[in-house]
Amino acid sequence: MAFFDDVRAETGSGTAAPTPAERVRTILATAGSLTLETDGFRCDLVGLHTTAPGPGGRLLRLRPPAESALAARVLCAPAGDLPVRLHLTDIAPVGVRDRVRARVTLTGWLAPETGRSEGAQAGGEQADADRLVLGFDPAEALVAAGAGAGAGDVAVVDPEELTAAGPDPLAVQEPAMLLHLADSHRDAVDALTRLLDPAVLHGVVRVHPLALDRYGLVLRLEHPRTHRDVRLPFPNPLTDPAEAGPAIQTLLSAAHHCPRRRPHRGG
Repeated sequence: MAFFDDVRAETGSGTAAPTPAERVRTILATAGSLTLETDGFRCDLVGLHTTAPGPGGRLLRLRPPAESALAARVLCAPAGDLPVRLHLTDIAPVGVRDRVRARVTLTGWLAPETGRSEGAQAGGEQADADRLVLGFDPAEALVAAGAGAGAGDVAVVDPEELTAAGPDPLAVQEPAMLLHLADSHRDAVDALTRLLDPAVLHGVVRVHPLALDRYGLVLRLEHPRTHRDVRLPFPNPLTDPAEAGPAIQTLLSAAHHCPRRRPHRGG
């Protein structure tokens, strides 16, 4: 499943990109809110979930108020756990047309966790007597591509894949880095388009940095009424946010040595 068009820079790298499982883990780690649905009940949870920082461990925990309607439903569930559906949306931090990059739906069960004080502290969470800690056991995850290539395409991720995957190492810093690139380095963004076939740029009126992960940088190419997303892969996957700047400089160096020039923008 491709989240962005399979148009790549001539930098000599492979075609690596985040797997659907990695995308789910990254969105879980960065989303500030999620929507929960169960039989006859729906609620929005803002800042009430935590997730394991890497592969393994509990995929997701919720910490609703102990007196909330959700807590009551879980505690009264006949089987001891409550079947639920969770919805999360990945929104591009840069102001572009159609900012939804992906939508995630998780199905599974919620159940109270006991003896969480020591574990909460070990995981960096604060123990709170007014909160009920709920562990989420996944049955399946669906991740749908947002606007762009493959819009609406859905990948199915099983629990084993979710457990084995981890969030992207750039995930937490990605919004700030993309906004800095968009606001302070427009010339660099424009220069990077030299890495693309000029035919891809025909009629393009605006270019924005859309996504950044350990595998590369994604640009949004906007036409007057449509758009296309293209990935510029890094020579090697990154392992730390500090490596992002040098990796982008490597792309820029390749762009400056590229004989192609971007055609005149339409519109």
